[in-house]
Amino acid sequence: MGKFKLSCDEATMICDKSQYGEASFSEKLKLNFHVMFCKICKMYSQQNSKLTDIFKSKCSLNENKQKMSENDKSELSKQFQEMLKNNS
Repeated sequence: MGKFKLSCDEATMICDKSQYGEASFSEKLKLNFHVMFCKICKMYSQQNSKLTDIFKSKCSLNENKQKMSENDKSELSKQFQEMLKNNS
């Protein structure tokens, strides 16, 4: 069990890496084990996933760079504020 133990700081780092497809299988396994017992990290992981989904849905591909229009940025900000309000 000691092999699977992570601090919350390590869990959030792995969560961020996982969102970008950079986490190894063993890191993902450790993260999943950690969020089974840590409500805070589980909520962080869920919020991170939602933000990634919102961002991807609002981005348009422009010269191989992801770029958001000002309107999309405003809408993303509103969705983010609403998500924070709902989780408080």
